[in-house]
Amino acid sequence: MNKNKIIEPQEKNCILIVEDNADMRELLAQLLEEENIYDLHFAENGLQVIEQATQLQPDLILMDMSLPGISGWEIVPNLRRLPTFSQTPIIAVTAHVSQADHDHALAVGSTAYLGKPFDITEILEIIARLLAESTPGRVRTKEA
Repeated sequence: MNKNKIIEPQEKNCILIVEDNADMRELLAQLLEEENIYDLHFAENGLQVIEQATQLQPDLILMDMSLPGISGWEIVPNLRRLPTFSQTPIIAVTAHVSQADHDHALAVGSTAYLGKPFDITEILEIIARLLAESTPGRVRTKEA
């Protein structure tokens, strides 16, 4: 019996970041790359979202709700109609921070809501929690 087991590294969770603002994309990329446990992909507008999401089938989507052309408010319910994305966690990330906006984001199909500016710890915790709930056994945690 071979006692030397080869332990395969766990696959990184795929996150699609949908954000039209280059500075915000860069900030989110820096925060999540620092964790070194996510495979990050980006879309800048509504048309790219559907293409990227269908191709990548991400484990989680960070969705800016105010995109040029087709907004996140329209994209989220369209994604939810596709069986592949019926359970994919989608976090609405938006500068629209009223209670009505929060309720609307959840009503159109977002799993969670995060107002801009957001707390760094909060966004990391929400992402980790939603991935743990939706991809049990596959979620990696940052190593100390």
